[in-house]
Amino acid sequence: MDDFVRDKLSEWNLSEFIDTFKGQDIDKESFYCLDDKDIADLIPTVGPRSKFKKRLKLLKKEQKTGNPEVVDSSAQACASTSDRSNQGKRRSGLQGESSQWQSSNKRPRFDTEPGSYKAEEILLSDVKNIMNFVHQKIPQQDNKLNNFLRRKINDLETDKREVVGVFGRTGAGKSYLINAVIGERNLLPSGSVNACTSVMIKVEANEQNSKYEADIEFITKEEWEEELWFSKNFLRESADRGRDEDEEKDRKDIVEKLSVLYGEDWENKSPEELMDGKYFKEIPEFLLSKRKMLTGQTAEELSEKLVMYTKSKSEDGEVNAKRWYWPLVKCVTIRVPDNDLLKHVTLVDLPGNGDRNKSRDKMWKTFVGSCSTVWIVAEIKRAASEPEAWEILQSACSFMGNAGQCQQIHFICSKSDESSNDPARPSTEPRAFILERNIKAKKEVRKEFRKLNEVTKYFSDGSFKVFTVSSYEFVQKTVLEPYETEIPELQEFLQGLNDCHSVTLNYVKGALGILSLIQGARRTDGTDIKTAVCTELEQKMKDALKKVKKSMEETHQVFEGCLSEGVRKSKSSWDKNLTSVIMPRNKKGGGFHQTLKCIVQQDGAYRAKKGKLINLNMKLSSCLTQSIDDKFKKTFPNEGECGQFNGVLDLFSLNTETMRKNTKYKDVKLQLMFLSTEEDKIKTKLNKIIRDRKKTIYSSLTTTIETSMQECYDVAKLIEGEGMLENIRTTLTNHVRESKDVMFQTAKDVMLNQLRDLMREIFDDLEKTMQESIELSLKTDGVSIPDVEDELKMVKNHYEELKRSR
Repeated sequence: MDDFVRDKLSEWNLSEFIDTFKGQDIDKESFYCLDDKDIADLIPTVGPRSKFKKRLKLLKKEQKTGNPEVVDSSAQACASTSDRSNQGKRRSGLQGESSQWQSSNKRPRFDTEPGSYKAEEILLSDVKNIMNFVHQKIPQQDNKLNNFLRRKINDLETDKREVVGVFGRTGAGKSYLINAVIGERNLLPSGSVNACTSVMIKVEANEQNSKYEADIEFITKEEWEEELWFSKNFLRESADRGRDEDEEKDRKDIVEKLSVLYGEDWENKSPEELMDGKYFKEIPEFLLSKRKMLTGQTAEELSEKLVMYTKSKSEDGEVNAKRWYWPLVKCVTIRVPDNDLLKHVTLVDLPGNGDRNKSRDKMWKTFVGSCSTVWIVAEIKRAASEPEAWEILQSACSFMGNAGQCQQIHFICSKSDESSNDPARPSTEPRAFILERNIKAKKEVRKEFRKLNEVTKYFSDGSFKVFTVSSYEFVQKTVLEPYETEIPELQEFLQGLNDCHSVTLNYVKGALGILSLIQGARRTDGTDIKTAVCTELEQKMKDALKKVKKSMEETHQVFEGCLSEGVRKSKSSWDKNLTSVIMPRNKKGGGFHQTLKCIVQQDGAYRAKKGKLINLNMKLSSCLTQSIDDKFKKTFPNEGECGQFNGVLDLFSLNTETMRKNTKYKDVKLQLMFLSTEEDKIKTKLNKIIRDRKKTIYSSLTTTIETSMQECYDVAKLIEGEGMLENIRTTLTNHVRESKDVMFQTAKDVMLNQLRDLMREIFDDLEKTMQESIELSLKTDGVSIPDVEDELKMVKNHYEELKRSR
């Protein structure tokens, strides 16, 4: 045994096992080689064994993520199989440029100073071990207090996850940007325009093992067959009539999609024949409605396996070289091992404005609605004048705003290093030119953003930030310093989103509350003060709930007034709104036939390959949504300090923190501590429920209109032959005219009912949770429950340490 092992055991408060390790001749090298069986033999007790395993894992991780020059050779020599493969994936295939990549953006290194990421991870592990130990000590008797305590300990574990959506046109550099930011050069396909990503891709952490994994979800067989029928009919009908620009792009898109999957075998075959199993031999999961899993030891290995499921073409543009299955893919989830930036963050590479496939489009809306931040990527040379980037932002803003939870928009001007072919570049030093152009680009993009009224009504100027990024220079460092590429700034932003401190603090505070309840319940004295405090708190709760209910009722009345005005305007302007969609001024002649047919075929929403979203349902509901937009944003804010539902939960308080400081309540101080943590926890839970449900409530105005229009769409889908365009227009017009008195009122009623249901759920959950907590903490004796005085002291010390660190 050497000093290294002795020092580590002492540092980890496991010095009682020094003799055991010494007796087994564990030195520094064998210390790193210990597997689960070895550790179980050395440390048979679960509590200290779990602590040791956690710290050993973190120690190995520190060796891998630290400076390569100081990585301990013993750690490398005796790494486990998974660790060796993990080390290998950092090095294999990463010569030359890739070695610069890794040194430029190695995983953030965290020390063990108080308040550091690693120190908090160790602290959180300690508290979790303590609570697992306490959970085991709670008697198995089936009584209210024991069941309550077990449930509360189980509820301590919560998942915090932030979603960052990445948008941009083909070739803008989205994939290369994501690769650079997370430090994985070969993960997502990037390069030429012909190698663009064609499906939704989620990138998140793999915390289960050290492999790179891809989880591929396909659309259903029924959806693909429906898409085949639609595609075949579109091509047949568009060949018989003139096509406008959007329809020609859609025709090319359909031809490409069918060609990459079927080769040239599709043109003379029916949809039924194209569903033959012979075309899907390599992907039986599609026919079985299962997911396909791919794994790799390195990012490059996984990317090579994944390419046929994510890319639209081969590098040389050939589509018939082999089959490509991306047309059948709904979404790909890539899991990356050993990446702290993704610990609580998911990056989503998204198509610009959704998808014509219903299930993919629904998933697109869900992803966009769940984004707390959105990155819009455009090449710096034409960032301010890039129409597609701004169109993406405009088409997605309502799903991000009132129907979402987006707090920040980052406009990322990519390829800022590309100046060699810029005619504006002087013959002087390129670095100065790049930095000067970056400043100019930021000003121009901000100026353009302020012109977008439909976007700025949801997002303030303060929530919009511009970055000028060079992923290439971040790797190569030929002209710019790494910080000048602004990649490190994006990495810092992601690290901030992870906010592991709040996760740790919430868990430790909740644990402190539970231990306070257990220890307080053991006390048999102070019955009179418990009864008095219980009565006092129940009255405070009733008074606070009255304030909550009154505030919510007032909000409901305001929305009812706004929507009544929206119904009135909808009835008077339905024909104007309808005509703007089915008889647009810029669409003349026969070219609009197929577009209108697609609108009804897709139940009111049509997404051209390169054009703007056409959504008849949104247009018909626009007066309703506009009538509540401002009030809805203030009531359910995505940004700022004000809480959800006009901060209604802030009105609720039992003032237990103030009571704890009063010596009058010293005998129930522990119970009051528990009630304080319970109040914080239920507010956090309810705010999350409100944030999620408000998206559905706002969207219900449009979805109710779509439901009301469904019968009309089904009739219009069957219209064929001569006069089709006018017959579809007449069918739509007659339906809206006959339905307007009921349809808009129904949309209003549905939204108000959903709002009422949310109000009731908030009130009932708040009342039930706090009433149960008061009763079990002050009306129940826990003589049979264990003594947790030592555990309470340890967790309290950890909690104080966390508060001091911030």
